[in-house]
Amino acid sequence: MTRNWLRWIPAVAVPAVIAGGVLVGSLPASAVDPLPARTAQEVLAMIAQHQEKSLSGTLEQTSELGLPQLPKAGPEAGSPDTAWLELLSGPHTARIYLDGPENARIQVMDRMAERNAVKHGKELWFYNSRDNTAAHAQLPAGAERERTGPGSVRTPEELAATLLAKLEKTSDVTLGADVRVAGRSAYNLVLTPRSTATLMGSIAISVDGESGLPLGVELKARGQAEPAFSVAFTNLSLDAPDASVFEFRPPPGATVKEIPVRERNVEGSVPPSAKGLEPKGGHPSVTGTGWESVIELPSGSWLPGSTPAGPPSTDRELPGATGSGSGAGALLEQAAVPVPGGKLLSTALVNVLILDDGRVFAGSVPLERLQSAAAKG
Repeated sequence: MTRNWLRWIPAVAVPAVIAGGVLVGSLPASAVDPLPARTAQEVLAMIAQHQEKSLSGTLEQTSELGLPQLPKAGPEAGSPDTAWLELLSGPHTARIYLDGPENARIQVMDRMAERNAVKHGKELWFYNSRDNTAAHAQLPAGAERERTGPGSVRTPEELAATLLAKLEKTSDVTLGADVRVAGRSAYNLVLTPRSTATLMGSIAISVDGESGLPLGVELKARGQAEPAFSVAFTNLSLDAPDASVFEFRPPPGATVKEIPVRERNVEGSVPPSAKGLEPKGGHPSVTGTGWESVIELPSGSWLPGSTPAGPPSTDRELPGATGSGSGAGALLEQAAVPVPGGKLLSTALVNVLILDDGRVFAGSVPLERLQSAAAKG
């Protein structure tokens, strides 16, 4: 039940290195109703075979990644350029409604405000009540077949699918004690890396004992007792939401912007008429596998609002920062430290190496691994 439409919401984008599945953790045990005894492989099969197409509920997401604190007031607070970074710091609550592949709605509950992302058929809306602004896009043919890119608050199902696809083969997969999530008894599936050359400790996925739907994911860094990232349902209904939930109209006085979306052919590739819109900096490349994967990002394209190509400016700004020192890039620059040849942004789960020549390398690995990948590149 992958929600590919989320990739079209730039204002709530998350860096691809994190959304792409380089996160980890474990779920606490609690008193639960006894579940039938199953093996880890049987629980994996439950995830693969579950058929839930409709649901509604509340998600709680917490992040302790060590990213800089965002301002609570001023021009940067809640701006589109920093919205994705805000979702990776501190706690967040989101309401989610899904009904088949055509209808989805996520409401991110900010302090004194609300952000909405609504998909109804091919219509996509993004609304921010903080400044009463809306963005609208008509999704192109084939959008549902594209791989999910950076998203907003991700459901446990989406995150679990990404993590399992990338890390299952290089992990020891076991079952921990059963847990209870959103009032439902769940299996506790734990993935532990076989590699020691990673910042990650383990992944824990709570799997509904009745339906096989992932209910929560907790991610823990190596050597840390508390999760660095978690997302889980606090309440959940598997009934279809009311159809009116997916009917969105901008409130009176809202500023509405149309987002142009390039068309794609049935294979999902860019047609010849749109070749000029391809990113000038190229696409990310990956070296290594599993937990030791290192992503090389196109120069200047790893932050929303940055230029598509070219090295950072001579004062060694992070890509995406503006000359006035505002925006997501400037906020992250506060946390970066000088290293030979560039700067390092280090979090509990991911290291990002920004070189003076504009190249960017990221992964759940020590700095030395990033430097080695850069030298080979």
